[in-house]
Amino acid sequence: MIFGQFTPAAPEIVLLTMLCVVLVVDLFTKDESRAVTFWLTIVSLALTLWATIATEPFARTMIFDGSYVSDALSHVLKISTISFVAVSFLYARDYLRQNELMKGEYYLLGLFGLLGMFIMISANSLLIMYLGLETLSLSLYALVAFDRNNATSAESAMKYFVLGAIASGSLLYGISWVYGLTGSLQFHDIAVAVQDPAVNGMPLWFGMAFIIVGIAFKFGAVPFHMWLPDVYQGARTPVGLYIASAPKLAALALIMRILVDGFGDLHEVWLGMVMVLGVLSLLVGNIVAIAQTNIKRMLGYSAIAHVGFILLAIFSGSEQGYAAALFYTLTYVVMAAGAFGMVILLSRKGFEAESIADFKGLNARSPWFALMMMFFMFGMAGVPPWVGFFAKLNVISAVLDAGFPALAVLMVLASVVGAYYYLRVIWYMYFDKAQDRSVFQANVDTRFVLSLNGLAVLALGIMPGWLLALCIRVISAVN
Repeated sequence: MIFGQFTPAAPEIVLLTMLCVVLVVDLFTKDESRAVTFWLTIVSLALTLWATIATEPFARTMIFDGSYVSDALSHVLKISTISFVAVSFLYARDYLRQNELMKGEYYLLGLFGLLGMFIMISANSLLIMYLGLETLSLSLYALVAFDRNNATSAESAMKYFVLGAIASGSLLYGISWVYGLTGSLQFHDIAVAVQDPAVNGMPLWFGMAFIIVGIAFKFGAVPFHMWLPDVYQGARTPVGLYIASAPKLAALALIMRILVDGFGDLHEVWLGMVMVLGVLSLLVGNIVAIAQTNIKRMLGYSAIAHVGFILLAIFSGSEQGYAAALFYTLTYVVMAAGAFGMVILLSRKGFEAESIADFKGLNARSPWFALMMMFFMFGMAGVPPWVGFFAKLNVISAVLDAGFPALAVLMVLASVVGAYYYLRVIWYMYFDKAQDRSVFQANVDTRFVLSLNGLAVLALGIMPGWLLALCIRVISAVN
């Protein structure tokens, strides 16, 4: 390709180039609808997708002195993040136009966030991982405060920024400890260094604990979850959709690169910390979500519970568990994007469909979209044959094979508890009278993509084999 020795980094190069183009074009755009900016953003994503597919790695490739890695995992995650960012932009377009928020900053910050995700996904160094994380985080802080006239958004952004800064400080402190003890920032060098008994001791574990705390903050795991429900509720719905989807894949890359690639030989040391985080997230997320009346806040606590499943899959320490974590994250993002898309569909100018009660009688207003919302809720609850069932089953199976039957039972019980608040939404849609009979204002293309999103949750549940096989193949190639 035209990029020579930097060909593995072609997606990042193309994305950054197009980002600069979008920035300049938007600067001179006078159209209030920002149609040029939107379509140029979609073109940017399409070109980035092409560059990603064209540079499919046949083998694990490292460039930039070993700090950047291109492998099967990065390939799958980059294609997925591009897809979900595109979906979030499409869902957001009608909402932003109706609420007079159609500004180029939304798309620019979204693209900058995607660039940060790309860097995180391909990072083979703690420093590069940190730079990618900060690129993503700064974009998200600004996105949450995107609506300057909304006091709730500003408050959520401030809380997110403060807690995010603490997390970044913790992560950087842990990185400094690890660098001081191992003499390297690159994951493969760290993996070799920790095998030395002189290095593998309490000081290294101390530094690793700070890194895990930073990861837990970014993932939204209990007890470092305080920001997540507030941000989901306070941010504008398209921003909540963006945060709930693609960044979760980057967070998975964060934990996989650091704990598996870097500290894989210290599994016996970090498994306890990850287990505690996973169990607490599972319990707190599911229990507190029951009490929520705001659907975005409910989805926030639901996300925390799902993070618990992902962490327990990582905790298993096996290729089966890592593949289950990848499968779970990919399918969860599909369901979360659809659920937020439904909230956007029911919203209109001057009205936010934030309350669970706003879904009352949805079946009478639109049987089709009530069916789609039921698919999302059943999927998240883990009801067969929707894909959420198989995602949870794979994680439980991995934990059982790792020799932790008590944890498996706990996960089943937590799923039963979690099913309550998902089924409550379904009850409201089908068995309560509609309080709002306004016409949906979303365009045909938004409705079409939302319908495909809902059908994908069912289709992946009926035919989960190919995606699970892909996840297993990816993890096997990486390890």
